[in-house]
Amino acid sequence: MPQHHHFGTLPPANCGNLNMEVVAVAALILSFAFIFTTGFQDAASIAASFIASRSATPRQGIVLITTMNVLGAIFGGSAVASTLSGLIVVVEPEQTTVILLAALLSATAWNLLTWWRGLPSSSTHALVGGLIGAAVAGNGIGGVHWGLQALTAPSPGLVGFTKVLVFLLASVAIGLLGGFAVQRTISVLLRNAHRRNTHHYLVRANWTAAILMAFFNGANDSQKQLGIIALALFAAGETTMIGVPFWARAVCAAMLGLGTLSGGWRIMNTLGRHIFRIAPVHSFSSEVASSVTITAATLVGAPVSSSHITTGSILGVGAAENPRRMNWNAAWEVILAMLTTIPATSLLAAGIIVLSGSIIIGA
Repeated sequence: MPQHHHFGTLPPANCGNLNMEVVAVAALILSFAFIFTTGFQDAASIAASFIASRSATPRQGIVLITTMNVLGAIFGGSAVASTLSGLIVVVEPEQTTVILLAALLSATAWNLLTWWRGLPSSSTHALVGGLIGAAVAGNGIGGVHWGLQALTAPSPGLVGFTKVLVFLLASVAIGLLGGFAVQRTISVLLRNAHRRNTHHYLVRANWTAAILMAFFNGANDSQKQLGIIALALFAAGETTMIGVPFWARAVCAAMLGLGTLSGGWRIMNTLGRHIFRIAPVHSFSSEVASSVTITAATLVGAPVSSSHITTGSILGVGAAENPRRMNWNAAWEVILAMLTTIPATSLLAAGIIVLSGSIIIGA
């Protein structure tokens, strides 16, 4: 079957000029750097309402979230990694590795840009967008497993990009509606209760919800990078099948924890203070809606955005409590970042592939 080169495609013959081991190592290093930025993006979003509601001190909250993220990364399984590693078509090893490199570069750059702006962006959306843009630019429209044929099969199912997209959109909507519903329900249940009498129980409940949410956030977030690492090792010929070695899981867990400890305050400040004043009851409502959504997605192998789920639940809780007290300017800025992540990282990754192809061909 003849090979067709698309705009920006990296021809295998020219890719051979690259030192494969150097590119593979670069992809692994970037994977670990990306999960570090994920720590101060997604994991910080998880801690935002917990700390802002004063259910825990900043030190207590960040240590708890970090610990549970690390445990989730180590013991959380590999269903999400399997889903993400099947998103793109694995072709020539050199091409696949360069595609991964471009996707990671674009996703990491977007994480850093939004963090600098103090915006809670989705590392998941950034990585998915980077993979799609790089794969299409490198191998054409067929470089991505879109999953459309599975929808019309005799036994329809969700696979590839279709599965990722459906769960990403559904999880944000569920987080938003769930936060709204839980807050309204709790408001009704506690309408005759004295705030001082319920405060202690709500704080305890927040700790339980935060532990559950952080564990499954670590399981979901780390697996996205583990899926990329599995592809990079397979493309480099280091493994004979796409799988996740334990050492990679351990390093990802450590980087996720370090990222959470070092740089999450900007994101926590935006979500915890700029949108509306969060009390323990608001934190509990947000955490219940978010933890249920993230847990369910992780168990079915769907790579969802924990930062967008948490952001959506906080917006839902604020709207249920009193929409007039919300800072809608800050809320809309966050929503805009959510909507532009996949298009922006797709274009950036495609540009990196085109530029890389031009450099290699001209070399």
